[in-house]
Amino acid sequence: MAKSYGCGDCKFRSELQPGCNNNTCYIWGENPIKKMYHDGSEVAEDVLTVGSSPGVLVTSPRFIFTCRIDPYMLEKLAKGVTGVAGFGQTTPITVPNQLGSDPRFSRKFGMCLSSSTTSRGVIFIGPNPYYVYNPKKIDISNSKDLAYTKLLVNKRGFLQTDEYYFQMSSIRVAGQDVPLNKTLLIINKKRHGTDGTSISTDIPYTILHTTFYDSVKTAFINALPKNVTIVEPPPMSPFATCFSSENIKNTNVGPDVPPIDIVFYKPSVFWRISGANSLIQVSKDVMCLAFVRQDQTWLPSIVIGGYQLEENLLVFDLPGRKIGFSSSLKLKQTSCSQYDNTIMDKVPF
Repeated sequence: MAKSYGCGDCKFRSELQPGCNNNTCYIWGENPIKKMYHDGSEVAEDVLTVGSSPGVLVTSPRFIFTCRIDPYMLEKLAKGVTGVAGFGQTTPITVPNQLGSDPRFSRKFGMCLSSSTTSRGVIFIGPNPYYVYNPKKIDISNSKDLAYTKLLVNKRGFLQTDEYYFQMSSIRVAGQDVPLNKTLLIINKKRHGTDGTSISTDIPYTILHTTFYDSVKTAFINALPKNVTIVEPPPMSPFATCFSSENIKNTNVGPDVPPIDIVFYKPSVFWRISGANSLIQVSKDVMCLAFVRQDQTWLPSIVIGGYQLEENLLVFDLPGRKIGFSSSLKLKQTSCSQYDNTIMDKVPF
């Protein structure tokens, strides 16, 4: 089930222990932040407990995972983190695929990243509704509040990737389409799965193909009020476009700047990126466009990063082959950290 490439004995430790056993099978382990891989991660099995108090804890008695004892495999992960949970769409041993066999769950989950450094976000495992408080309990997974588009599976080189790609057709700034080479929005199978649009919580800010970035930057600047001034040179890497915040007002969804829309399969179906997710305050008086300009010739043309996803709900419907995006939860006067953790079959993980 884990698609192990081979088995063997532990020969580099004097005593057998977790991560070092005899007659054990191996697969590749990964540190996604460092982009580090190791071919000696043991396939193991144990009881997985899912949930957080006071929610009802749910257990999976024979959950398959990998174990590696090398400290360097944890480098650059957040403080206190001791492992990585895989939520990919195709590998059989990812969390949604293993738990999907339990009748209380399904191969569907919602991800909501908190913008706070002190409060947790949440992953809802299983079918919706997904509840948060504002202070009343509300369902943030209501279909009329989500924009859905097709989930795509990509093959990078000779390997099928577990990364999430999705269908999009254009980018709008302040309601106007920006000029794009739209062939770069389609996965190029002839060039081993390059181009297209993917999602990655491994990277902090959305990466745009250089030509895409230049078009978005120009449209964004042109749509700003004339009294907003550009700061040159940009004061902080990796940002290439920065502004004085003196004349930028604040709203309940962040800085009052032109919205950026990721348009899916038709103009009326789009995901809106508001000021809280498009600009970042880098100093007392300076804000920067929170996107990275990068040559993506042999990579996805767009990679949606964590900052743009904060306080937005994403619903991954694997059986339905679709993904849903909410706009900022700040519009509903709530956040990802205000989730309801008292429902057994929608257990925060």
